[in-house]
Amino acid sequence: MTERLLGTGRSAPVTACQCCGAEGLVSELFLGFLPPVNTMALIGSRPAEQAAYPAEVLRCPACGLVQLGLVVDPRIVFPPDYAYTSGTTKILRENFAQLAAEVPSVLTLAPTDLVVDIGSNDGTLLSNFHGKHKALGVEPTGAHRHAVAKGIPTVNEFFTRELAGRLAKEHGKARLVTAANVFAHIEDVHGIVDGILELLAPDGVFVNESHYLPSLLETLQYDTVYHEHLRYYSLTSLKALLERHGLEPIHAVAIPTHGGSIRTYAARKGAFPVRPSVAAILAAEAQSLSPEAFAAFRRRVSLSKMALHALLWGLKKEGKRVYAIGAPSRAATLVNYVGLDETVVDCVLEVPGSSKVGKYLPGTRIPVVDEKRLFEDPPDAALLLSWHIADELIPKLKAKGYRGAFVVPLPEPRLVG
Repeated sequence: MTERLLGTGRSAPVTACQCCGAEGLVSELFLGFLPPVNTMALIGSRPAEQAAYPAEVLRCPACGLVQLGLVVDPRIVFPPDYAYTSGTTKILRENFAQLAAEVPSVLTLAPTDLVVDIGSNDGTLLSNFHGKHKALGVEPTGAHRHAVAKGIPTVNEFFTRELAGRLAKEHGKARLVTAANVFAHIEDVHGIVDGILELLAPDGVFVNESHYLPSLLETLQYDTVYHEHLRYYSLTSLKALLERHGLEPIHAVAIPTHGGSIRTYAARKGAFPVRPSVAAILAAEAQSLSPEAFAAFRRRVSLSKMALHALLWGLKKEGKRVYAIGAPSRAATLVNYVGLDETVVDCVLEVPGSSKVGKYLPGTRIPVVDEKRLFEDPPDAALLLSWHIADELIPKLKAKGYRGAFVVPLPEPRLVG
């Protein structure tokens, strides 16, 4: 374990549930071997050996936690030059502003209260609290520099129980601890919850945002399966995890980020009243997360792959050119699982200034180029790899002058004029 965390590149198979420890995990989906989604070679470089790791989705029949079957060295998955910055996505900026506006309905914060964000990235979430309260970020990648440039104090380390104890001594206990789209990323989840407890004031609240398992199944988001995401939570599995540490969900709400997420407020058991939203969501999950639902999901994933191939084959047979739009992490899963390459997709378009421009999409020779090519040399069709925000992207691109068709790959591949 220690050697892998030091970055030797070793990986660890998951043989027991990461939450409850139960064995007999059920394999629900296998997407093949996928490269690390943020390992991108420079355009023009010669193909070289590249690691790829099995992407198998396992379900715990005891507590319901869905998890990847392999844990990859976090220093491979989250390198110092990690490209993702949350502030570049409008829906995330709006979501974090909405979270900050919602918090007072659950917890009243004083100006002197400390707010800590775990996995704070570029400080987008904390910017809504900075200046109003004491704010502190914890971010292990180079994205922390963006937060520091905004004046937001940020610790450039992986979050651990030891770090939590140090922060509590140096800054005091936190009334609010947040973890947005990172709680599923860290291997030692029990150590993380213990660290949160170490840092959290007795009357504090922990807010977690994670991809929501029922949404993943319903909208066929297999492309969110990659090695950053070790676990896929339902409120049922989150509740089981939190209760092992004396915490309980006190409120939960579905949010639209990442194609469907859940925001869960938790506190020490009995510290706050539990709102009706918790029971309502748990009841709905009891109906929607059956073994039959997972079997149907697996079959739909397979059919979707073949349908997307057929749609793109029809376009290419007619001699049409296809570009792709957007290079989020999930794009690497879709492209590699479906088997797309540069003979099918000429290039991937990214916004100007993106750190991904000038590189190849992971596992392929598909170049990522400036979005201006879409308008200067338009294709016949554009494959939306950020399909989960298609309603936001399509009007914008049309307003900028693109007149071609769009290929929306999921849940069911389709052409949009």
